[in-house]
Order: sequence, then structure tokens, then C-alpha cells
Amino acid sequence: MPAYDAFLLLSFGGPEGPGDVLPFLENITRGRGVPRERLAEVAGHYHARGGVSPIGAQCRDMLGAIGGAFAEAGLDLPLYWGNRNWHPFVEDTVRRLADDGAERVIAFATSAYSSHSACRQYLDDIERAVAAVGPRAPRIDKIRPYFNHPGFVEPFAASAEAALSTLPADVRGGARLVFTAHSVPAAMAAGSGSAAAGTARPAAAGGRYGAELAETASLISERVRGGSLRHDLVYQSRSGPPGQPWLEPDVLDHLRALAKGGVPGVVVVPAGFVSDHMEVVHDLDAEAAEVAASLGLSFARAAAPGPSARFARMVLELVQERLTGAEPLALGAMGAAPSPCPQDCCRYARQARPA
Repeated sequence: MPAYDAFLLLSFGGPEGPGDVLPFLENITRGRGVPRERLAEVAGHYHARGGVSPIGAQCRDMLGAIGGAFAEAGLDLPLYWGNRNWHPFVEDTVRRLADDGAERVIAFATSAYSSHSACRQYLDDIERAVAAVGPRAPRIDKIRPYFNHPGFVEPFAASAEAALSTLPADVRGGARLVFTAHSVPAAMAAGSGSAAAGTARPAAAGGRYGAELAETASLISERVRGGSLRHDLVYQSRSGPPGQPWLEPDVLDHLRALAKGGVPGVVVVPAGFVSDHMEVVHDLDAEAAEVAASLGLSFARAAAPGPSARFARMVLELVQERLTGAEPLALGAMGAAPSPCPQDCCRYARQARPA
């Protein structure tokens, strides 16, 4: 089994001050032809909260909790952190790893699912960074998707239960669990995973990404109120051109449909996300909560699991899985995602935005 000499946390990145917001958004959208007015609109979401994304502080907290779990288990691995879109950039961190003499690194991405953006782009980030640093760069192994790991499912179930308890007592029994994830182009979702991924159920609409999300939603739902509440899987944060099909339904449209159908309240569970970063805070705590209030729909939002001690222990368990060859921990019918990822997994050729 491999002997690792460092741990790398891979994340998306986010602005840490007002001056970072536009450069950060330009990094995300480079080469995609996103109109300037759309960037300005999204920048307003950040400026409304001081120009700071919550994700930076959340990653620092996560690293602290992971370090504590490692220390408690006697695992002596120095911790590093690199982002795709903002400081510390992955390439800079890989250069630091090389300077510090690291030869083989285990990497954990703050994304639990199989898809181009959730998995493949992190593999590509690693490949580009290693190529840029050159022969001195360490070998970096990315941990598998962990959508059905107990350390991901159980904290979500606990936070969903806690959120449900904040609804009025006479609403809770008829409330709906609404699971949300980041929407992606339908063509991207259709290419998520690969034949080697070993899916135990057909990955129809949404590809393996959609199938994994559906599995996670079911696993969480059956642990809330004994599985007595109905649940739905919906999507948020769509950002593509109107003519391009993306995964649906949209969370706001779904809330309107539920209210029209007489559902008295919802617990929104951001199951597609690891932490409560800007898309969760803006799209759910602001926009979705506002729509629910306008409909007279009781609304509560479950917290993402990233800050929990159980999540940190999950990271430890995933590292130990690679170190020892232990049986992978996975709930539900789909089983553990392959480790390492198949070489061809989650490929997607982005379509050009119409002029």
C-alpha cells in the first residue's frame, strides 16, 4: 500500500475581501464568454456580505478538524491546502509540497460526487499543477467520491432532523425534505462516471451524478423521522445560457409547486455541497427562503456537514482506506465509488456559449 508523506485539501476557493471578488469571478468564468453584467450581478451577492466568501474560513476550520482527527488516530501527515480559483492556488501549494520534499501526497476534494466539475476538474487541476512544477512535483492521489460514506450521510441526517425541529409543531409531520445540488448541463451529467464505475442501478437522467445524488437523498431521508417524510431532489445555481438544457427542477420552481399542492413546510437539505458557502447562503438562505415566505411555506435549511467532527473522521477513514486497503465504507445499493477514479471518468467537452 502507498506511504504518503502529506495531505492536501483541494477546494474551490473564494474571495477573502472586496478587492478579490471580480478577479475571482473572472477566474471561474475565463474562456466561457460570460457577459460582464452577469459577473456584476454575482459580484453583488458577495459584496452584500462584505466581499468575503464563507468558504475560506470553512476550509481553515475543516483543516483544523482533520488535523485533530489525524492526531487522535496517531496519523502524522502535514496538512496543505490548495484551491482551483483563488489563493492558495493548487499550483502554488504543489510547489510548496515539492520545496518541502513531499514525494507522495493524498488529496481530498471538498466535493462528494462524480461529475466533470465535482471530480474530473480536480483531477485536471492536479495534473496541470504537477506539470507546471515539473520533475520535483510529488505524485498526488485523489480520494474517491464519498457521497454515500456514513461520515457524509449521518451529519446531514442529524442537521436535517435539527432543522425539522425548528418548524412549527403542526407542520412537521407534513413537511417535505427538499434535497438540492448544483445544477449542471444535462450533457455534462450524462457523461458523469464511466462504465468502470460499477453503478448498481441504471444512471439515467443525470448520469452517475444524478444517480449518486438520488442515493444520498434516500439515505439521508430514511434517517430522518424514521423515513416518514416524503422527499424530492431538485437543483440550484444554474448559470448557463437559456437554450442549453440543465438538470431540473429548479428549487424555486419546486417550492412554488409544493405550496400550490398544499405542502405546509419544507426542510431544504443542500446535499450536493460539503459546506455552507456562498451558493448555499445566497441561493437557499436568501432566495429560497424569500420565495417560501412569499408563499406562506414554512422553511428551514439543514446545515452542510463540513464543520462536523464526524466529517473530519470520515476524511481520516478515507485516508486510512488508501493506506491500508481496508474495505471501503459505503451505505446503500450503489457501493463505494472506485478508487482510484477510472482514467476516463467524468469527461466533458464544454459547449461554446452562443454569440
